[in-house]
Amino acid sequence: MSDLIQVKDHPDLARDTQSHAVVNTNMAAYQAAVERSRNAQKNRDELRDAVRDINSLKSEMHEIKSLLLQMMDKK
Repeated sequence: MSDLIQVKDHPDLARDTQSHAVVNTNMAAYQAAVERSRNAQKNRDELRDAVRDINSLKSEMHEIKSLLLQMMDKK
């Protein structure tokens, strides 16, 4: 692994001497960010599933309504 040099006035940041990238050395903050990202993805997935279910129900209700109207027309 490359050597890291502390970034002035930023105790959680260090610069990689080979790639010159600034990296976060605070693992707790990193883990918290990963957890937030996972939770956000989970929320997006749940919302997408709910929308899909609602659209399916709307489609089924439309189909039921059409069948009922056809039955009424035949009487």
